[in-house]
Amino acid sequence: MIKGWSKLPLVVFLSTAGLLTLVQCMVKNPMLLAERFLKGAGWIEIAAISIYGAFVANRMEDPSRARRWRVITWTTFSTVFFLQLLIGISGHEKFLMTGKLHLPVPMMIIGGPVFRGQISFMTILFLSTIILSGPAWCSQLCYFGAFDNLASIGRTTKKPLRNKAALKSTFLILVITAALILRWLNVSIAITTIIAASFGIAGLAVMVFFSRRRKKMVHCILYCPAGLMVNLLRHINPFRMYIDQSCTHCMLCIKYCKYDALNESDINNKRPGFTCTMCGDCLAGCRHNSIKYKFLSLKPENARNLYIIVTITLHSVFLALARI
Repeated sequence: MIKGWSKLPLVVFLSTAGLLTLVQCMVKNPMLLAERFLKGAGWIEIAAISIYGAFVANRMEDPSRARRWRVITWTTFSTVFFLQLLIGISGHEKFLMTGKLHLPVPMMIIGGPVFRGQISFMTILFLSTIILSGPAWCSQLCYFGAFDNLASIGRTTKKPLRNKAALKSTFLILVITAALILRWLNVSIAITTIIAASFGIAGLAVMVFFSRRRKKMVHCILYCPAGLMVNLLRHINPFRMYIDQSCTHCMLCIKYCKYDALNESDINNKRPGFTCTMCGDCLAGCRHNSIKYKFLSLKPENARNLYIIVTITLHSVFLALARI
């Protein structure tokens, strides 16, 4: 074993390599980008991505470093995702998953299937990540949320955001209602694409004008309807976070939470609020190690390690496969 490394990186390496190997062997049309350009090169990509996953797991294992590396890895994933998209729409279709273009706005995960009247691959993938990792979609896997994360960099204010549930519910209802109306009116794909793109541009404006000022991920907390679905469905996954009795109510952790899930009322209730994505940033700000992960009967340390294994494996596999 490499000096200074635990077994955690090895498990992530093996799980990432195993999943990508299944894709390489079982999917008829090559999914790995390297395999599309050179037969057999997919195996090299599998090795490289698996090593990357092991490296990230090693860095994320230390709570004091996890916050910084989550920003780096999430930004890397989003950059690769959109770079492949730009290259793909410029005429190099090998960089697209199917050769057919889909609008990369999270709202489409909800609105698209409602408008088309059928479940999409993206929706299935989205729901699968919630089943496997709870709310990790909103802190590690969403290609759009990484921009909100960058916009909110800095120490957050202690002032909580108001009416979170009401605002998120309103946007979700508006998206579903609009999709049903557009479908009923048989509006063309071109017009619906413009409407969806406008929703995405408005989301970017929320990041620029609100997330950057409040140092909280206002787009993800208040605006994104996919984020609300994550908040509602995450309880089907057994991972949890809680605050134990060693908490001194120093409130320092509030400054580390970008999702407005650690306010005074949440700390008094001994658990993060419903917008928590279990990102773990708050662990770096807790002097008494009072914030812990929970998974069934596992010890808190083992529960966090398991969460890292699941989320970093998904992140690494997405990095290799996620394309429009």
